Amino acid sequence: MISVLIIDDHDLLRAGLRSRLEGESGIAVVGDAASAEQGIVMARSLQPDLVLLDLLLPRKSGFDAIPELKAVAPGARVLVVSSQTAPSSIRRALTAGASGYVPKRASDRELLSAIRLVAAGGGYMDPELGVKLVVPDGSPALESLSERERDIVHLLALGYTNQEIGRKLFISVRTVDTHRAHIMRKLGLASRAELVMFALANGVIGPSADRS
Repeated sequence: MISVLIIDDHDLLRAGLRSRLEGESGIAVVGDAASAEQGIVMARSLQPDLVLLDLLLPRKSGFDAIPELKAVAPGARVLVVSSQTAPSSIRRALTAGASGYVPKRASDRELLSAIRLVAAGGGYMDPELGVKLVVPDGSPALESLSERERDIVHLLALGYTNQEIGRKLFISVRTVDTHRAHIMRKLGLASRAELVMFALANGVIGPSADRS
């Protein structure tokens, strides 16, 4: 039996994942958490076999949570389930200690396969995302952005407002405005439409990326 802990700040997504997995033979959801901090406490107590982890979490990001989860639950393996599909995000999560990476647009079948492979000690990478990892990370202009700026580019391109980004990343709207101005200047862009086209061209988002 694979014991699973779900960490995601979207209530509906957590409930949907729990409902789907609880109906699957050989998998038991032992808990779910809405924040990295809560998830780390639960991982220490529950010692799950597998943690399903979102990356864009309030206060402490999923990236930062991975090493802590591994420290408090050494036997747990981390499978990222995220709308973030930029190669930089994937590499950052894998470098932090994740054993697999599944986009939120994945099918039930893909997610279940990933859970079983990772829980058995293997690794898993969504095929489309895997291709991105072996393709150069876009233009030199993209490489000039910091990790925080790439997060903001991703959210802007998906249609989030500055206020929504501020709440998502727990930073002020003024800080978002400042980052946005720096991003537009670095990339030589004048509008959100141009930013969306840039993001698509450089693999920051895909045509089917989720707004979540």
